[in-house]
Amino acid sequence: MKKNIDLGILISRIAIGFPMSVYGINKLIHGIGFIQDMMTQHGLPSFFAYGVFAGEIIAPLMIIIGFRIRLAGIIFAANCFTAIILAQTANIFKLNEFGGWALELLAIYLLIGVSFFFTGAGKYAVSNHTRWD
Repeated sequence: MKKNIDLGILISRIAIGFPMSVYGINKLIHGIGFIQDMMTQHGLPSFFAYGVFAGEIIAPLMIIIGFRIRLAGIIFAANCFTAIILAQTANIFKLNEFGGWALELLAIYLLIGVSFFFTGAGKYAVSNHTRWD
């Protein structure tokens, strides 16, 4: 069977970008007050919470369509890292109710974001001719 790496990257882009965008849409609908509270609890300005929209709406959409995916991957990964640091540090060494790592999903999102930085979007993308694609 012939390999189609570009198709594999496209499927990965959709598989990661779509579910994360659902988190972002939920925050658009219900607000980000809890994130603002976490920011202030950690001594950060509450307006930093609006960065969640870049990490959970803009970056996932860029990843899905394949536009400046290297940049989007870093923003995406930074968003996941921030979520781990602000909200999930207590779960770093915990297992979930099924015996899996409690941070499994966030870690997958973070690492796939980093992998998009290294792979780019592949040929099935809106843009694939600059160094940020």
